[in-house]
Amino acid sequence: MRIAYLLADPGIGVFGTKGASVHVQEMVRALRSHNHEVTVYCTKRGDRPGRPETESVPDDLADLPVVVVPVPGARDAAAREAAVAQAAARMARRAAADGAEAAYERYSLFSEAGARLVELTGVPLAVEVNAPLIEEQRDHRTLHDETTAWSATRRTFAAADVVSCVSEPVARWVARVEPSAQVAVIPNGVNTERIRPQAEDQAGQATRPFTIGFVGTLKPWHGTEMLLRAVATASGREPGGWRLEICGYGPELARLRALAEELGLEDTVHFLGAVPPARIPQILEGFDVAVAPYPRPASGEHYFSPLKVYEYLAAQVAVVASAVGDLPEVLGHGSCGLLVSPGDVDALANALDQLARHPELRARLAAAGRAAVVAEHSWHRRCAQLLTMLGHRSQAVIPG
Repeated sequence: MRIAYLLADPGIGVFGTKGASVHVQEMVRALRSHNHEVTVYCTKRGDRPGRPETESVPDDLADLPVVVVPVPGARDAAAREAAVAQAAARMARRAAADGAEAAYERYSLFSEAGARLVELTGVPLAVEVNAPLIEEQRDHRTLHDETTAWSATRRTFAAADVVSCVSEPVARWVARVEPSAQVAVIPNGVNTERIRPQAEDQAGQATRPFTIGFVGTLKPWHGTEMLLRAVATASGREPGGWRLEICGYGPELARLRALAEELGLEDTVHFLGAVPPARIPQILEGFDVAVAPYPRPASGEHYFSPLKVYEYLAAQVAVVASAVGDLPEVLGHGSCGLLVSPGDVDALANALDQLARHPELRARLAAAGRAAVVAEHSWHRRCAQLLTMLGHRSQAVIPG
């Protein structure tokens, strides 16, 4: 089938460096692996519109048709929100004119692209929801026209044959917003061919310091500050010294740099900045332990399905993660990684110390994690679940 992938969020470039960009690329790969033709309709290709040097186009996606419907610069939040809605409407018309036979939309504020496309053509529609975006926008950024945001959201969810939610809390939110929505929980996954264990260089491992890694956007709710404090607590116990690599960019970067200096970690912490997805496998190869140090969620619910954890496991790296949301289940309740209480710096420090002292434990957890994601969490498998549901709900025949 000809599938239109609709992405109206102006904060996500198809070939950008964010986790969301990785998500877009992997779902496109998975749809294509099921023999579907995919065209992406988006507001920008890379991290910055009109800046080809900020794009990172993987070789296997070089032939992907990408139709850019830009959101023009806006003087304020009201104008920006209206511009996103207008761009989404243009996407729907273009996808209809191009002969789309099905649609997959990443839920974006103020977008009714999928619902409009259904009105124009009657094609089956799947909508992917990663977060309660209205609350996120209101609490952490700027939301001008909340009434229109709710209206567009309800219309999108009601029009979809399947609303695919990355976690149970997100699914409950969708059901509250639009009780008629056909909700399914399909967590994130990983490309186990793109990210895989590398051949071990025993000599290299013996000469480099114990290396802890973090991959992700540097935002307060990712707990990176807690990771720095835990490394400062635990690394002092080891005379050989440790290395912490933080791979990502975001609003917390300056504060984290200052904290590293305050904690005396200038020679321990290495900030790698934003990294193209193609380089992530190489970076993961250098980690002895990878961390997802989420704090206790302020709302009481952790609604994320962290891509980083699936990638850590696929690379066969030992994982330490906070016991929030679905992470205990993903980590086999401790059989595939160590779980610590969210926000507990001492517990995180002790877990890192334990893995530093016991390489055999690291190896056992890493091997179990790799086996688990190969068996249960590949993007190909996630996509198959979605296509099956979409076919049943829409009464369309969708092969694959």
